[in-house]
Amino acid sequence: MKFGKIVFYSSVFLLAAGFAVRGNAQSKDFKSAKSLEIQYNILKELSSNFVDTIDMEKLLSTGIDAMLSSLDPYTEYLPEEDEEAIEMMTTATYGGIGSVIKKVDSVGVIISQPYVGSPAVKYGLEPGDVILKIDSTDVSTLTADESSNRMKGQPGTEVVFLVRKARTGKTEEIKVIRERIHISDVSYAGMVNDTVGYIKIDAFTVGGAKDVRNAFLDLKAKGAERMILDLRGNGGGLMEEAVNIVSLFVPQGTEAVSAKGRDPESTFSYKTVEEPVDTLMPLMVLVNSGSASSSEIVAGALQDLDRAVIMGTRTFGKGLVQSIRPMGYNSKMKFTTAKYYTPSGRCVQAIDYTRRNADGSAGNVPDSLKKEFKTKGGRSVYDGGGITPDVEIASEVFSRPVVSLAVNDIMNDYALLYYASHPRIASPADFRLSDYEYADFVDYASGRNFDSRSATQVQIDQMIRSAKEEGLYERSKGQFNALTESLNLSKAQVLNMKREEIQPLVEEEIVSKYYLIPGKVEAIVRTDKQLQKAVEKWKDFSFTGASEPVHSNK
Repeated sequence: MKFGKIVFYSSVFLLAAGFAVRGNAQSKDFKSAKSLEIQYNILKELSSNFVDTIDMEKLLSTGIDAMLSSLDPYTEYLPEEDEEAIEMMTTATYGGIGSVIKKVDSVGVIISQPYVGSPAVKYGLEPGDVILKIDSTDVSTLTADESSNRMKGQPGTEVVFLVRKARTGKTEEIKVIRERIHISDVSYAGMVNDTVGYIKIDAFTVGGAKDVRNAFLDLKAKGAERMILDLRGNGGGLMEEAVNIVSLFVPQGTEAVSAKGRDPESTFSYKTVEEPVDTLMPLMVLVNSGSASSSEIVAGALQDLDRAVIMGTRTFGKGLVQSIRPMGYNSKMKFTTAKYYTPSGRCVQAIDYTRRNADGSAGNVPDSLKKEFKTKGGRSVYDGGGITPDVEIASEVFSRPVVSLAVNDIMNDYALLYYASHPRIASPADFRLSDYEYADFVDYASGRNFDSRSATQVQIDQMIRSAKEEGLYERSKGQFNALTESLNLSKAQVLNMKREEIQPLVEEEIVSKYYLIPGKVEAIVRTDKQLQKAVEKWKDFSFTGASEPVHSNK
């Protein structure tokens, strides 16, 4: 944004100020116009007289970002260069080669995870392949974002890579024709057992409900008598697609969600308009603290309508509607325009979204602040912060060393090495690492940098630091040293001790290199303890999520 444009904006602001003075010198409009004029004068003075040269565009962008962030966590300015990000946000599509990459400065750009049916797959780019040049530009001088941007482009255009192949070590030139890449909202659909179908929904983008519909009908044809919609970790997306998914399972004309805002255009009610595919099959919706926004619309609507049983942990608690509006010069603003309400009339927005848990989800809400609402069948549900499941099932919690392995990408890096030396593996449902192979992983990971300390060791280290600060360490030095020594384990010892926890995660990463994302999710389903508990509890739960409650004899 150039300073010359600021002058144009200022003239508009000054006219507004003049109007405000004629109407009411103390009016809200006058105060706003006064603040804008002061802001303009500050910028003009800085531009002319500040001791150093000012990047005015950067200064203004910083001011805009700070201003919007003071409103809520979801309102943001989207400059022209973010147009591609907006398209990804709403359609999950872009022009490119279709692969997740990682940049390693001493190596190059590594193909980490190609997408199913992508140009990367079609033209022979494989996991672990190292891109050395992109259209004759050496990637060693590029950042990961710069490399990614050079790979993207208009569908139908060509991009040329100089690649060192992971499996042969040979360097070769690979020409790839870019395509329009679409990432399906459904990352996997399959049977959990002979009668239970499972659909993993990762987002709500344009056309996503069609993916869910097709997956549902396919699994029903394969014998599914119950269906699980997994919304764990789904941060939301388009409200319309959430409504379209609800419409698959409830009668046409059913209210799925409503919204209320200051602008009359932001106050509306969405009713299902499509004919459902099934209003009788029992449904389960699996959620956690990462299920937000449109995920909460789906879970809340199906819960309020007594159409599904909700299992897992309490959802994020984001009951706000965002709209994207043009701001001039091809820029846009995404901002909060309304709150949405489930069919029972409750709002899932956290009462105070400034007080959140470590993962960003809604904090504890006192019962005294919650309001009770009734589902279609008369069951009690509450507002105040997310969707509370009908059946609480704790999420699996990973130990500190395992989290550190993931954060440092060690399991993914080992999977790339494994792929390079193993031409094929068993199916996602059957693949297992042998004792020898797990020992090989231990040797590899032990040589990598990660924090192998247990939570107990971290607490002991904190106690020692506190004791030193308070002058108490010398008095208990012997006991501290003995305790530290008794808990001190080598990385290899930790990795072997945590094998039951770590091995499935390594197997999932390896499977993803051969069978891509659907294969990875299939492997995850095999060892998903929360999912397994949910399926088991569903057998005995009195409300199945069918059109009528089914009462258990137990």
